[in-house]
Formats: sequence, C-alpha cells, structure tokens
Amino acid sequence: MSENEAIGMIAGNGIYPEIFARAARAAGVGHLVAASFHNETEPVIEDLVDSVSWMRVGQLAKMIKFFKQEGIRRAVMVGQIAPKNLFDLRPDMRTLVLLGRLKERNAESIFIGIGEELAKDGIELIAATTFLEDLLPDPGHVCGPKGDKRLEEDAMFGFRIAKETSRLDVGQTVVVRRGTVLAVEAFEGTNATIRRGGELGRGKAVVVKVSKPDQDVRFDVPCIGPETIKVASEAGVSAIVIEAGSTLLLDKEQIESLAKELRVTVFAYR
Repeated sequence: MSENEAIGMIAGNGIYPEIFARAARAAGVGHLVAASFHNETEPVIEDLVDSVSWMRVGQLAKMIKFFKQEGIRRAVMVGQIAPKNLFDLRPDMRTLVLLGRLKERNAESIFIGIGEELAKDGIELIAATTFLEDLLPDPGHVCGPKGDKRLEEDAMFGFRIAKETSRLDVGQTVVVRRGTVLAVEAFEGTNATIRRGGELGRGKAVVVKVSKPDQDVRFDVPCIGPETIKVASEAGVSAIVIEAGSTLLLDKEQIESLAKELRVTVFAYR
C-alpha cells in the first residue's frame, strides 16, 4: 500500500481499533478514517484518525456514504460488536435488504454480506491483520511461565475440540483440563467462557482459542489482549493456548508483562 492510500476503519470495541490505527500510521497511511459505533468504539479513536463518523450498529448506508465522502477504496474491520447490541439492532433499509437475503444470520454470513455491499460501491474489505503481521506469534512458548508436557497434551486435545466447534459455528474457544472439556464458547463470548471454565478447573484449566477452518481474515480474526490475561488469572486459568500464525496479540508488551506477573502461560500451537 502506498503512503498516500486512504484506509477506512470499521471500528468495534476493545483495543483492536487503537492498535490498528497506530500500526497504520507507522506504516505511513496518510488518510485514516473510522466508522465508529455508539456504546462500542472507544472515544480515543478520535485522536488517532483524520475523521470519525459515529453511528448505530446497523446503519450500513450511513457508513458507506461516509467512506465514499472520504475517498475510501479500502476498508478494514477491527474490533467486535457486543452481542447485546446485535440484539438491539436498528437496521436501515440497506441493512434490512442485506439481512433479508441471508439464509443464516450468524456473524460470518453477516460480515460476508457487508463485504459484498461495500464492494458494490467500490470499497474493498481488506485483511484485518493488515499492518499487524508481527503480532502473529510463531509456534511454541510465547510468554509467562514455561509449560510442561501436561500443557502440550491439553493444547493438542483442546485444539482438536475447538477446531470442530468453530467449524460448526458454535465458538472458537474451549476450556479444558486433563482431557475433559469444561466450557465451550457460544454467544456469551470468550471472557464469559473463560470465567465459566476456570471456575470448574480449580486453578488447572487451560483455555484454547483457534481460528475457524478456512478463516476469512477480513473479519473475526482471533485475538487476545491484556484483558484476556487478567480474566484468565481471575478465573484461575493456568494457561492460554492460541493458534500460531493466526491469533493476534493485541498490545504484545502488556500481554507479556501481565503473563509474567500473573503467572499465566501463553503458548502458540499449530
């Protein structure tokens, strides 16, 4: 990408939008704008981009109009939308038409549909890992205490289970202990799953988070951040296993610091 290329961010919640914005600026992106959502996107985004349009979840026409006004030809989805806001969706006419043609209304089908709508107006949805490739870990120990053979066995077991649940569009995170599944992620999200499984694991639970088979990297890229480490520690989880080369470490330095301090192992498996 050229230094003068304009990038539009579809900015959800958490620190992902901020991490992406800083990486895009470091890569030389000259014009960066954000479609941001009330009760989702952190206000700090206004300090990191050239222009922001605040909207409700479901205002697809407003988002596309904003991007076209800003000369955006490439856009990126960064950050999630809280499940409660998906249930409080107040779609505009363009979103209603999109939803009406979907046979299934899960996150993947909706995001693919949004990408198709953007393409109709000449806006390409690019990989959510753009500018962030150095945050995708290689296989092996990442940070925190070193793991043992038991961790590798749980990683292998949990990885197999999580790949199957993600293939079925159930969830991409499981919590295991010694060959037993303690919790499977569903609509409640990763942190709630970690808390539920950690309570059952009694200090020896292992969280395993993977990408979907044939993951579309334009959206829903697996991530962990400092908050994930804190939640795991509070829940009594001993280790977090992520998929090497496919999971973003958002705020890597803080993750490493917290993993060491709170004694949570982070291990990348493939």
